[in-house]
Amino acid sequence: MLEVRNLTRGSEVAVRVRRADRAWSRMVGLLGRRSLAEDEGLFLTPCTSIHTFFMRFPIDSLYLDREHVVVKAVKRLRPFRVSACLRAAHSILELPAGAIEASGTQVGDRLTLASSGSGSPPSSDR
Repeated sequence: MLEVRNLTRGSEVAVRVRRADRAWSRMVGLLGRRSLAEDEGLFLTPCTSIHTFFMRFPIDSLYLDREHVVVKAVKRLRPFRVSACLRAAHSILELPAGAIEASGTQVGDRLTLASSGSGSPPSSDR
């Protein structure tokens, strides 16, 4: 698991973030989930676009460059939609709807991803 903080704002973004860094885990993503808890998320890397086909709930999405700077923020992406940031993004952080507003995260903010010590090996990301 990863913990994600917004260094620019000094806020917590999510504390239980699963990393999807293999083709299968990125493809499955959040499919089959009924919801995301307030403190959960999914970090897809590498990734420049997402879809919410067959999902049951809206999500917030933060598109990050290689330095984990937010290059695009999408609030409340509803089921059966597509979103992309092909040129600037390297990864995407999917969050429960309302998480972007709750953390105050904006385009240009720098995030940090750190191992939360709850089962997954440490991330090689910053």
